Amino acid sequence: MQTKKQLSAKSAGLIQCVDCRKLLRYPEMESPAKLICPRCGAALHPRRPDSIAKTWALAITALICLIPANLFPIMTLTYKGEPETSTIMDGVILLVKIQAIPIAVIIFIASIAIPFLKVAGLMTLLLSIQLKWNLSPRQRTLLYRVIEAIGRWSMLDVFTISILVALVELGSLAEITGGVAATFFCLAVVLTIFAAGAFDSRLIWDE
Repeated sequence: MQTKKQLSAKSAGLIQCVDCRKLLRYPEMESPAKLICPRCGAALHPRRPDSIAKTWALAITALICLIPANLFPIMTLTYKGEPETSTIMDGVILLVKIQAIPIAVIIFIASIAIPFLKVAGLMTLLLSIQLKWNLSPRQRTLLYRVIEAIGRWSMLDVFTISILVALVELGSLAEITGGVAATFFCLAVVLTIFAAGAFDSRLIWDE
């Protein structure tokens, strides 16, 4: 049974401005060669230039940053003059030991699972388009929406450290400082956000 071909705006001779969302036909524009939106003046592109290459570059860089983010200490706790460093996984293990399992699960999912899954999801999406894997446009769209939805929880670990620092300073109990891993982690999160933004979701519906 032959599958029905999906009709896209590009194949129908339509283009949408990403700024003001005006839908245009190519003949409606003053100069099709310039591709300028007549409403807001923004540049129009049937597909974002080099979208796949930019997404690949950002996703790979984010993956590289995630390695030191999980291997290096993310914070240092100084209590009675004795510093003690801990990685993200050390914090999860400590929370399990003190029976704070729900918090440990949240930190593990938000700080370890989600960043890696987001990068893996982006790479899977890119490979499915470039290698023409047997995934329907609806499946790819669902994957893209999941990637965008889970990305907002990636900074939870950094927020937790910030709260701990504030609580410790208010109580004058000890001193907590962020480690080098926090910088790599924040950078990885920002890069995955940019990678998801650089990806042109309209590519999902191209044959």
